Amino acid sequence: MRSRPGKVRLRSSPEQLLRAGVLLDESSASGQMDLPALFGNRRPVEIEIGPGKGAFLLRRAAERPELNLLGLEWVRSYACYAADRALRAGLGNVRLLCADAEAVFRTCLPGTSVWRVHIHFPDPWPKRKHRRRRLIKPPFAMNLRRVLRLGGQVGVITDHAGYFHQICRVLSGEVGLAEVPFAGTPGPGRVELGTNFERKYTARGSRFYTFAAVRYL
Repeated sequence: MRSRPGKVRLRSSPEQLLRAGVLLDESSASGQMDLPALFGNRRPVEIEIGPGKGAFLLRRAAERPELNLLGLEWVRSYACYAADRALRAGLGNVRLLCADAEAVFRTCLPGTSVWRVHIHFPDPWPKRKHRRRRLIKPPFAMNLRRVLRLGGQVGVITDHAGYFHQICRVLSGEVGLAEVPFAGTPGPGRVELGTNFERKYTARGSRFYTFAAVRYL
């Protein structure tokens, strides 16, 4: 999820990606989203917040064609790059939207509309005066629970111990969410997502912290 704007080369222009339907117009985040209409079917929807260049999102979409994958990416150049990759790969079950994820969860996603939410390496905003900018706070947890279907899950990975404790406290404290084992963790402190941040932090020897919760109420 942590990403800074950078130069990327596209084979298709943003306009072509919009016409192809893989990149959503930003007006999609101006009102309640009709997910079946956006994907053209009623398959279960998973959301990745901050997919960056799309490594995990596209792999997930290729491995699970029975699912719809929506990426919410704040950096427009990365949203376009991931959409371009999805189009070239022929992944018809992927959509990218350049938007503020917190606002999308608050105002755009219908209740009980999402099967799973993936949050990988959210920006920890480590300075005390900046912590209010962190994504995972009580208001977001409330909207997350509302958006998830009964039995739906959220999975979070971070390399920041301080933020991890906040994540555990906030999500565990939301009525209707219960902690469950994090799927896809092959061993203590390891993950296999294929994301750029995962590879970068693995090379550094960083420890990863994971948390998952299911909506039961």
